[in-house]
Amino acid sequence: MTTLDDDKPRPRGELTIQVVPLPGDTNANGDVYAGWLIKQMDMAAASIAGRVSQGRNATVAVDRMEFLSPLRVGSQVSCYCELVDIGRSSMKINVEVWTLDRAAKRPRKVTEALFVFVAIDEHGRIREVPDQL
Repeated sequence: MTTLDDDKPRPRGELTIQVVPLPGDTNANGDVYAGWLIKQMDMAAASIAGRVSQGRNATVAVDRMEFLSPLRVGSQVSCYCELVDIGRSSMKINVEVWTLDRAAKRPRKVTEALFVFVAIDEHGRIREVPDQL
């Protein structure tokens, strides 16, 4: 990055999933459902939680979600995940969503949220997250 790029915001975290919303993902007004977007974010964060916990995990909380701009059908939607904290049995993962509209030259941020997961065993009981080396 050069000093000329300092004013251009960039996603934080690793690119985890990319998807394109289709007309079936919209409401009667043609807007992409917020629930559809939250589902994509949860799947992206769950993939990180699964790697960290080395097994099953469950979403227990979602914090601080605000929609900054609309999501358009046909845009490329990218979820970037950043592991923020690991507790005894929990993991906090920040998810940023950026979209690249078909006619746009630069991506724009749509939303972000903090997802909290707990590691669970095969019986659905909370277990410890393995030590991270």
